[in-house]
Amino acid sequence: MKFSTQNGCLIPEKLLPPGQEYSSDPLPISRIEHLPEAPSINPNYPYNKDLQKLLSGKQLLLDDVPYSLQDIQAHYENGYLIYRKSIELEKNVPTCVRCGNQKKHLFASFHCARCQETCVYCRKCIMMGRTSSCSPLISWTGPSIPIEINKEPLDWKGTLSVGQGVASEAVVDAVHQTDSLLVWAVCGAGKTEVLFKGINAALLEGKRVCLATPRTDVVLELSPRLKKVFPTIPVATLHGGSEDRHLFAPLTIATTHQLLRFYQAFDVVFLDEVDAFPYSVEETLQYCVEKARKPLSSIIYLTATPNEKWRKECKSGKRRFITIPARFHRHSLTVPRFVWCGNWQKRLKKGKLPPNVERWIKERIEAEQRALLFFPRIELMDQVLPILKKINPKIEAVHAEDPKRKEKVQAMRDKEVPMLLTTTILERGVTFPKLDVAVIGSEDRIFTESALVQIAGRVGRSSDFPSGTITFFHYGKTDAMVKARRQILAMNKEARVRKLIDD
Repeated sequence: MKFSTQNGCLIPEKLLPPGQEYSSDPLPISRIEHLPEAPSINPNYPYNKDLQKLLSGKQLLLDDVPYSLQDIQAHYENGYLIYRKSIELEKNVPTCVRCGNQKKHLFASFHCARCQETCVYCRKCIMMGRTSSCSPLISWTGPSIPIEINKEPLDWKGTLSVGQGVASEAVVDAVHQTDSLLVWAVCGAGKTEVLFKGINAALLEGKRVCLATPRTDVVLELSPRLKKVFPTIPVATLHGGSEDRHLFAPLTIATTHQLLRFYQAFDVVFLDEVDAFPYSVEETLQYCVEKARKPLSSIIYLTATPNEKWRKECKSGKRRFITIPARFHRHSLTVPRFVWCGNWQKRLKKGKLPPNVERWIKERIEAEQRALLFFPRIELMDQVLPILKKINPKIEAVHAEDPKRKEKVQAMRDKEVPMLLTTTILERGVTFPKLDVAVIGSEDRIFTESALVQIAGRVGRSSDFPSGTITFFHYGKTDAMVKARRQILAMNKEARVRKLIDD
């Protein structure tokens, strides 16, 4: 699409009356060096409230807005929405405004049927619709939609542990003070419950809230829980293909990818699993989380395994944080055992397992003790599976691309599978009561300190079965292994000092 300017307004080329002269020739929006200021709001204009709900706190492409160009332009000219560039061109170097991409190899060009010129588009965020040099982003500038909560929205009869309670009050304070906070909570500490009062406080203050997480399965797990404890308010659940895509709600639960569509929308953002892939390595996702926040807003990060930089900032006082070093059931975290198993890959090529690994497996099968066995790579896991099926044919393996992944995990929950072989896909987000865990090849670089702490966190999560074993089988200790064990010991020490555990 091309735009011309007339009397300080952008006008789409399609809406220009024929035969008239204009102050500028029509150009793709990215090639207009200085966009006119947004027109002033006309308070007498009867704006479309459905369009207001669609665009409030969003930045959408024209294709995502199911209204005529004439309607959109009328709202623009009366000050209720703006056109923004989706691709910024600085000395012909593109930047994607929506996702922040500046990497040259992630842009491409094509002959555009809309503007009849060569357009640059961003490949990085194309799954959310194509941003190109002639495509505007549309955002609402009219009256905001008030968050009106007429009665206490939180309906939860549960109780918090002492550690949870302290963290919960810190979260509420961060919401009241429009501050940032890191909640550093051990695996199984009950982070979600810690958020309830903070979300409640924000809603009562008329603030719009988002709970974001990198993974779809976490969104699907959290959505029914939050809808249950906040039964009187609309809750939008956003992930790839979700039906709530255009729902305006006081509380939004979303994958971080979905925040690409938001712009200065939220007064409070809770970012769960801040250390998890892909958020931890994707600058685009970090950019879009910041962009989805209002300029004056709170952000509360949640993780069991903050990276080393954040830990240093916590210790030096540069980052505000609160720890929950103990689980709600008041039992200490299980400390990993390091067990040398020799050159296990060499033995595997001969169709054999190290004797101590095989003994560990057989002991659990004979005792009917369920177990998870982690591997660094799929192909290694696939070599081991036939060996283990000779011991017990019900043993299964699972990985991210497994089409039966959900069924196998559920079978493990239903106690139909005695032992599940897995990659790091199950390092977080799953709970199986009464479980032992082992890592084969824990020296592999894929097993970072964070991954090993999370894997260890699968053990002892249930109050009925708060113990279990976690074994790191290795062909040489690594810094990651040592640091993971040290972190777990430090949390147990802090929990004892604060009298949050009984053992």
